[in-house]
Amino acid sequence: MAGKSTFLRQNALLVVLAQMGSYIPATSANIGIVTQLFSRVGASDDLARGHSTFMVEMVETAAILNQADERSLVILDEIGRGTATYDGLSIAWATLEYLHDKNKCRALFATHYHELASLSDKLPGLTNATVSVKEFKEEIVFLYKVVLGFADRSYGVQVAKLAGMPQAVLKRAAEVLNKLSSSDKKDSSDKNRVLAQLPLFEKSLTELAPTPNKVHPIELKLKDIMPDEMSPKEALELIYILKETLSD
Repeated sequence: MAGKSTFLRQNALLVVLAQMGSYIPATSANIGIVTQLFSRVGASDDLARGHSTFMVEMVETAAILNQADERSLVILDEIGRGTATYDGLSIAWATLEYLHDKNKCRALFATHYHELASLSDKLPGLTNATVSVKEFKEEIVFLYKVVLGFADRSYGVQVAKLAGMPQAVLKRAAEVLNKLSSSDKKDSSDKNRVLAQLPLFEKSLTELAPTPNKVHPIELKLKDIMPDEMSPKEALELIYILKETLSD
């Protein structure tokens, strides 16, 4: 999609290529020596061992935190996704601080937790970067360009739309998002009140179900037309009829 996961993998591959003496697609690069390369990217489970997706994520992250040193390069693509929001944010926050203060390694840490951006004011070795996205006529355009700074929002609903989610779901998601976003600016008790008042079961199934497409009058006129059996004059007359129908 936007390209952050590709950016993480790309940098890891460039380090490997440079260290083996290969060319890399850059005018110049200051990389240094990397003794170990750690990667935690993607989501998978290990059901044979009874490990959920979140457990696998935690095991992999633990291995990185327990082994990485100052000469290591670490790429982490999302931490704390498979649990409650505050749990996940807390784990991601602590992990980032540990990498900075304890491991002291070079790392690329991708996250959707916007709150972590504020750590750049606290941790001197931390710099924020984001993948540029533009909004155009209620659509999102990925620019595939990494710039300094951070995104102040995510585009989950727009991505769901690109994936083909039903319009009723998208509309409902936007309503809930607006309510939760407005409550974010207030205290936690207000957010709890908003959540309690969300009419989750107020809408009937018929209202949430996709509405059948209405048949356009022009479609009805064309349904029984046999183009190969029409004379040029009849075809021309049909065009005038369709145009008149469209005007009506």
